[in-house]
Amino acid sequence: MDFKTVAAKRRAVNFFDEQKEVSDTLLREMVEIAAKTPSSFNLQPWNLMVLKDADAKGRLRKLAWDQPKVTEAPVVLIVLADKSGWKEGHATVEKNWKEMIAAGSMTAEQREWFLNAAKSLYGWSDDASLAFAAKNTGFFAMSLMYAATSLGLSTHPMDGFDHEGVRKEFNIPDNYWVPLLLAVGYLKPGVEVNPPKWRKSYDELVVSF
Repeated sequence: MDFKTVAAKRRAVNFFDEQKEVSDTLLREMVEIAAKTPSSFNLQPWNLMVLKDADAKGRLRKLAWDQPKVTEAPVVLIVLADKSGWKEGHATVEKNWKEMIAAGSMTAEQREWFLNAAKSLYGWSDDASLAFAAKNTGFFAMSLMYAATSLGLSTHPMDGFDHEGVRKEFNIPDNYWVPLLLAVGYLKPGVEVNPPKWRKSYDELVVSF
């Protein structure tokens, strides 16, 4: 399936087949495809919580406007945006630094420049740290949806939920913002997917001032 087809085929599906599970192998493949998403300085400030257990999904549904798809989908992902993902000492930051050194894209002498650049861009205010995390994790979330479509899966992104309630219920640390929940599974048999919604045209998108 080429990307043009993937983009055209992707839908936000409301009704999932409760009898058809998503295998661990397929879920892993979907996530690993999406993991190729680009990010600022390759810092990859995103993580996922994978919910398959009926009890966990039930607890989440109570905090997500009682949306049936939260419990009907075989998998629900809590997508996490790490506001601390630019800081020195962070596990991903340090691994990224080691990988850049090994690849030859950075030298040891550039470490202070690298850390100061990240801090000046993403650490100058709480808003900047949140924007850094949410922006990059948004890229990753869209890649998850396209990856799912390419593998024959259906998804539905949700931002209708009690953010702080979800953080508290699932013991999510303070450094994470939760930009969305993502239901993953297969379209319920017999359900017709609605036609694509309108999208802005090229002429409507391109502006000048």
